[in-house]
Amino acid sequence: METKNAAELLAALGHESRLTIFRLLVEAGPEGMNVSTIAERLGLPGATLSFHLSHLSRASLIKGVRESRFIRYSVEYETMDDLIAFLTSNCCGGAACLPKAASSATTAEHRTATSNPSEK
Repeated sequence: METKNAAELLAALGHESRLTIFRLLVEAGPEGMNVSTIAERLGLPGATLSFHLSHLSRASLIKGVRESRFIRYSVEYETMDDLIAFLTSNCCGGAACLPKAASSATTAEHRTATSNPSEK
């Protein structure tokens, strides 16, 4: 990931409402949430929510999939993983200095663990 791309992603997350939406969708997992559920959970007006969802989508942090009359949004986990990897690459010269990050498996590690459960 290049610095310019990372800066764009961080700018998209740099608004309180967008960060809250993103974190809610992270918690929802790969199945995501439809817009009405997001609005209900966060108490955001429709137009405001739409604006922020569009911004996060343009930044490729989330994606929307139409399901009949509704749109279900979910996190682009690969983008999130790339951003976290960019932010923490070469941290502390390779020393284990981020205990909270170390306890959270990256997307790639999660994929490997779930595709090869015997290798845990």
